Amino acid sequence: MGHAGMAAAAVRYLRSTGTTGAALNASVEALPRPELRCVGEDERAVIAAAEFRNVLGNFATGVTVVTAPATTDGDSEGRPAGFACQSFSSLSLDPPLVTFMVGRTSTTWPRIARAGVFCVNILGAHQGDLCRGFAVSGTDKFAGVPYDAAPVSGSPRLAGTLAWIDCTVHAVHTGGDHLIVIGRVNALGATGEDEPPLLFHKGRFT
Repeated sequence: MGHAGMAAAAVRYLRSTGTTGAALNASVEALPRPELRCVGEDERAVIAAAEFRNVLGNFATGVTVVTAPATTDGDSEGRPAGFACQSFSSLSLDPPLVTFMVGRTSTTWPRIARAGVFCVNILGAHQGDLCRGFAVSGTDKFAGVPYDAAPVSGSPRLAGTLAWIDCTVHAVHTGGDHLIVIGRVNALGATGEDEPPLLFHKGRFT
Protein backbone atom coordinates (compact mmCIF):
# COMPACT_ATOMS: atom_id res chain seq x y z
CA MET A 1 0.00 0.00 0.00
CA GLY A 2 1.40 3.39 -1.00
CA HIS A 3 0.98 6.77 0.65
CA ALA A 4 -2.35 7.33 -1.09
CA GLY A 5 -3.74 4.12 0.37
CA MET A 6 -2.40 4.98 3.80
CA ALA A 7 -3.98 8.43 3.61
CA ALA A 8 -7.29 6.96 2.50
CA ALA A 9 -7.26 4.63 5.48
CA ALA A 10 -6.49 7.52 7.81
CA VAL A 11 -9.39 9.51 6.34
CA ARG A 12 -11.71 6.62 7.10
CA TYR A 13 -10.50 6.65 10.69
CA LEU A 14 -10.91 10.42 10.95
CA ARG A 15 -14.55 10.11 9.89
CA SER A 16 -15.15 8.58 13.30
CA THR A 17 -14.55 11.97 14.97
CA GLY A 18 -17.64 13.11 16.78
CA THR A 19 -19.42 9.77 16.63
CA THR A 20 -21.20 8.30 19.62
CA GLY A 21 -19.97 4.79 19.06
CA ALA A 22 -22.02 3.86 15.97
CA ALA A 23 -20.27 1.70 13.41
CA LEU A 24 -18.71 3.46 10.48
CA ASN A 25 -20.29 3.02 7.07
CA ALA A 26 -17.00 2.17 5.39
CA SER A 27 -15.21 -1.07 6.22
CA VAL A 28 -11.92 -0.57 8.05
CA GLU A 29 -9.34 -3.29 7.54
CA ALA A 30 -5.94 -3.95 9.04
CA LEU A 31 -3.19 -2.30 7.01
CA PRO A 32 -0.28 -4.30 5.61
CA ARG A 33 3.18 -3.76 7.02
CA PRO A 34 4.82 -1.03 4.92
CA GLU A 35 8.00 -1.67 2.97
CA LEU A 36 9.99 1.27 4.25
CA ARG A 37 13.75 1.52 3.74
CA CYS A 38 16.29 4.24 4.47
CA VAL A 39 19.14 2.38 2.77
CA GLY A 40 19.52 0.60 -0.53
CA GLU A 41 18.76 -3.09 -1.00
CA ASP A 42 22.49 -3.90 -1.09
CA GLU A 43 23.36 -1.81 1.99
CA ARG A 44 23.42 -2.79 5.62
CA ALA A 45 20.60 -1.32 7.70
CA VAL A 46 21.79 1.58 9.84
CA ILE A 47 20.16 0.11 12.95
CA ALA A 48 19.24 -3.56 13.32
CA ALA A 49 15.73 -4.22 14.58
CA ALA A 50 17.00 -6.40 17.46
CA GLU A 51 19.42 -3.71 18.61
CA PHE A 52 16.71 -1.05 18.39
CA ARG A 53 14.37 -3.18 20.50
CA ASN A 54 17.01 -4.04 23.10
CA VAL A 55 18.18 -0.47 23.61
CA LEU A 56 14.68 1.03 23.73
CA GLY A 57 13.74 -1.68 26.22
CA ASN A 58 15.72 0.24 28.83
CA PHE A 59 12.93 2.81 28.86
CA ALA A 60 10.29 1.68 31.36
CA THR A 61 6.70 2.30 30.32
CA GLY A 62 3.34 2.08 31.97
CA VAL A 63 0.91 -0.55 30.73
CA THR A 64 -2.68 -0.02 29.61
CA VAL A 65 -5.51 -1.89 27.97
CA VAL A 66 -7.31 0.06 25.25
CA THR A 67 -10.93 -1.04 24.81
CA ALA A 68 -13.85 -0.17 22.55
CA PRO A 69 -17.53 -1.17 22.54
CA ALA A 70 -18.91 -3.84 20.25
CA THR A 71 -20.01 -2.76 16.77
CA THR A 72 -22.66 -4.36 14.61
CA ASP A 73 -20.52 -4.90 11.53
CA GLY A 74 -17.43 -6.98 10.89
CA ASP A 75 -16.85 -10.49 12.23
CA SER A 76 -16.55 -9.73 15.95
CA GLU A 77 -19.98 -11.25 16.71
CA GLY A 78 -21.00 -8.34 18.87
CA ARG A 79 -18.02 -8.60 21.22
CA PRO A 80 -16.12 -5.54 22.51
CA ALA A 81 -12.54 -4.98 21.39
CA GLY A 82 -9.38 -4.55 23.43
CA PHE A 83 -5.61 -4.89 23.35
CA ALA A 84 -2.66 -4.39 25.68
CA CYS A 85 -0.81 -1.15 24.93
CA GLN A 86 2.46 0.23 26.30
CA SER A 87 2.78 3.16 23.89
CA PHE A 88 0.27 5.45 25.59
CA SER A 89 0.86 9.06 26.63
CA SER A 90 -0.90 12.29 27.46
CA LEU A 91 -0.57 14.79 24.62
CA SER A 92 -2.37 18.07 25.24
CA LEU A 93 -4.03 19.87 28.15
CA ASP A 94 -6.09 22.31 26.09
CA PRO A 95 -7.87 20.61 24.44
CA PRO A 96 -7.46 17.44 26.51
CA LEU A 97 -5.84 14.90 24.20
CA VAL A 98 -4.09 11.57 24.67
CA THR A 99 -2.31 9.33 22.19
CA PHE A 100 -1.39 5.70 21.69
CA MET A 101 0.42 3.81 18.94
CA VAL A 102 -0.81 0.60 17.38
CA GLY A 103 0.76 -1.68 14.78
CA ARG A 104 -0.65 -1.32 11.28
CA THR A 105 -1.24 -5.07 11.11
CA SER A 106 -3.28 -5.11 14.32
CA THR A 107 -6.58 -6.95 13.94
CA THR A 108 -8.07 -5.15 16.96
CA TRP A 109 -7.46 -1.59 15.75
CA PRO A 110 -9.96 -1.79 12.84
CA ARG A 111 -12.68 -2.68 15.35
CA ILE A 112 -11.75 0.32 17.51
CA ALA A 113 -11.70 2.52 14.41
CA ARG A 114 -15.18 1.34 13.44
CA ALA A 115 -16.45 2.21 16.91
CA GLY A 116 -14.79 5.66 16.75
CA VAL A 117 -14.32 5.70 20.52
CA PHE A 118 -12.12 3.99 23.10
CA CYS A 119 -11.27 3.79 26.79
CA VAL A 120 -7.72 3.61 28.13
CA ASN A 121 -7.50 1.45 31.26
CA ILE A 122 -4.32 2.11 33.28
CA LEU A 123 -3.24 -1.12 34.96
CA GLY A 124 -1.98 -1.67 38.47
CA ALA A 125 0.96 -3.86 39.46
CA HIS A 126 -1.40 -6.73 40.35
CA GLN A 127 -2.85 -6.92 36.82
CA GLY A 128 -0.03 -8.61 34.91
CA ASP A 129 -2.16 -11.65 34.10
CA LEU A 130 -4.96 -9.41 32.84
CA CYS A 131 -2.49 -7.64 30.55
CA ARG A 132 -1.18 -10.95 29.19
CA GLY A 133 -4.73 -11.97 28.35
CA PHE A 134 -5.25 -8.85 26.27
CA ALA A 135 -1.89 -9.31 24.53
CA VAL A 136 -3.00 -12.60 22.93
CA SER A 137 -4.79 -12.69 19.57
CA GLY A 138 -7.56 -15.02 18.55
CA THR A 139 -9.19 -15.47 21.96
CA ASP A 140 -12.17 -14.00 23.80
CA LYS A 141 -10.15 -11.49 25.78
CA PHE A 142 -13.11 -10.43 27.91
CA ALA A 143 -14.04 -13.93 29.13
CA GLY A 144 -14.22 -13.78 32.91
CA VAL A 145 -13.07 -10.14 33.01
CA PRO A 146 -15.37 -7.86 35.05
CA TYR A 147 -16.10 -4.45 33.55
CA ASP A 148 -18.75 -1.80 33.19
CA ALA A 149 -19.41 0.84 30.53
CA ALA A 150 -17.41 4.07 30.39
CA PRO A 151 -19.88 6.96 30.84
CA VAL A 152 -19.59 8.61 27.41
CA SER A 153 -18.41 6.02 24.90
CA GLY A 154 -19.74 2.86 26.50
CA SER A 155 -16.32 1.26 26.06
CA PRO A 156 -15.41 -1.44 28.60
CA ARG A 157 -14.04 0.07 31.79
CA LEU A 158 -12.11 -2.76 33.41
CA ALA A 159 -12.51 -3.42 37.11
CA GLY A 160 -9.55 -2.94 39.45
CA THR A 161 -7.54 -0.55 37.29
CA LEU A 162 -5.80 2.54 38.66
CA ALA A 163 -7.50 4.96 36.28
CA TRP A 164 -9.58 5.16 33.09
CA ILE A 165 -9.80 7.70 30.25
CA ASP A 166 -12.88 7.77 27.99
CA CYS A 167 -12.14 9.13 24.50
CA THR A 168 -13.35 9.84 20.98
CA VAL A 169 -10.97 9.19 18.08
CA HIS A 170 -9.74 12.68 17.19
CA ALA A 171 -7.06 12.02 14.54
CA VAL A 172 -4.94 9.21 13.11
CA HIS A 173 -1.47 9.61 11.57
CA THR A 174 0.85 7.10 9.97
CA GLY A 175 4.23 6.50 11.59
CA GLY A 176 6.28 3.82 9.86
CA ASP A 177 4.85 0.42 10.67
CA HIS A 178 2.51 1.91 13.30
CA LEU A 179 -0.45 4.27 13.44
CA ILE A 180 -0.48 7.22 15.84
CA VAL A 181 -3.99 7.52 17.29
CA ILE A 182 -5.03 10.74 19.03
CA GLY A 183 -8.05 10.73 21.30
CA ARG A 184 -10.18 13.60 22.59
CA VAL A 185 -10.84 13.02 26.30
CA ASN A 186 -14.53 13.15 27.23
CA ALA A 187 -14.37 11.76 30.77
CA LEU A 188 -11.82 10.25 33.12
CA GLY A 189 -11.33 9.08 36.65
CA ALA A 190 -8.97 7.39 39.12
CA THR A 191 -9.61 4.94 41.93
CA GLY A 192 -7.45 6.86 44.39
CA GLU A 193 -5.86 3.62 45.56
CA ASP A 194 -2.25 3.95 46.75
CA GLU A 195 -0.99 1.11 44.58
CA PRO A 196 2.01 1.00 42.22
CA PRO A 197 1.39 0.83 38.48
CA LEU A 198 2.21 -2.08 36.21
CA LEU A 199 5.44 -1.32 34.33
CA PHE A 200 7.13 -2.97 31.37
CA HIS A 201 10.93 -2.92 31.32
CA LYS A 202 13.43 -4.98 29.32
CA GLY A 203 10.79 -7.34 28.03
CA ARG A 204 9.03 -8.11 31.31
CA PHE A 205 6.60 -6.71 33.81
CA THR A 206 7.93 -5.05 36.96
